Amino acid sequence: MLVFLRKCSKKLPKASVVLTKYLEQNNEPQWTSFFVKYSAVINDQRGKSHFNWKVGNSNYHVLRSGCFPFIKYHCTKRPFENLETEDSLFYLLKIMNLGVPLLLYGIVAVFMISYKEIVQTSEGQVEIYFLLKEDKGASH
Repeated sequence: MLVFLRKCSKKLPKASVVLTKYLEQNNEPQWTSFFVKYSAVINDQRGKSHFNWKVGNSNYHVLRSGCFPFIKYHCTKRPFENLETEDSLFYLLKIMNLGVPLLLYGIVAVFMISYKEIVQTSEGQVEIYFLLKEDKGASH
């Protein structure tokens, strides 16, 4: 019971902070794709599916999906564009299919994750997960 109370009192970082810190600690890579557990972060990007994310000198197009028990991020370094139409379309698709494909993706990912890394935040360390270990510096 004490462990449960200690975990509940721990301040969690925002998902957006984990995203930014990971991109920074990897020197603003060309692309990345990773999972973070819902239970490890505060989900401050709820409702966002496709959006721009500025980190240092780079802009990223971020595809973000909730696939319980994870949040999935796919980030590609690209120039800023208005992504409101795509964001709305992805959101609508998620609503129309009741999130079932994403739930299945999350369940399958639990068994397929083969690599993890640590992201340092001011609230502590957060583990992020990968289906495959990424080749740092790869352009694709």
